[in-house]
Amino acid sequence: MQSKVSGLQLAAVRLVIARCSVDYVGRLSTHLPLATRLIIVKADGTVLIHSDGFGTQTTYGGSYKPLNWMSPPCRLEESPGAWRVVSKGGEELRITIEEVLHDSTHELGVDPGLVKDGVEAHLQELLAAQVHLLGEGWRLVRREYPTAIGPVDLMCRDAEAGAVAVEIKRRGDIDGVEQLTRYLELLNRDPTLSPVRGIFAAQEIRPQARVLAEDRGIRCVTLDYDTMRGADDASQRLF
Repeated sequence: MQSKVSGLQLAAVRLVIARCSVDYVGRLSTHLPLATRLIIVKADGTVLIHSDGFGTQTTYGGSYKPLNWMSPPCRLEESPGAWRVVSKGGEELRITIEEVLHDSTHELGVDPGLVKDGVEAHLQELLAAQVHLLGEGWRLVRREYPTAIGPVDLMCRDAEAGAVAVEIKRRGDIDGVEQLTRYLELLNRDPTLSPVRGIFAAQEIRPQARVLAEDRGIRCVTLDYDTMRGADDASQRLF
């Protein structure tokens, strides 16, 4: 694998298991003391540092999340016993490696992407046709609006022509909020769209997800699937 990482130039994913310590130097400074960890270098240039989820890992939100990472575009420089990952903005991950236990690269090919279940896909279709439910004077720009990390369910313009990205779930949890956050980060780099606001729409939104979304300035909308598909007349309800 190339040692210089830029954009989408890498052809394979690299997996390294090593005893290492990690220092992040940027807006904040953090330190991960010496331990055995998994280092992933993805084909798009992302560098992720993972642990196995034991010990104090729960402090970081569970083993499925990286302890630290660097998003592309960035540059990876390797020297004996040390990696230096530098972002475009000058932030650094400094990985000091005491022992390499495993180092391999793997071609993953083109991923077909996440396949939504029937209800979720239908919710997207229904909301695209009834975008007025999000606000008076709103219009749909496109379904499955493309980004470098996957498509946003709906891209809309509000009554003031502001861009709004809408992520739709059947059950909205924290992972969905994180997904929309990543989309918004990329979309707001586009000067033709920025500023882009976010809406997290679902049949049911878990309280923790709602708190996280609202903390990040993302609006939450609860969808009534039966009403949207015409199977339930809300005006005829007693309660």
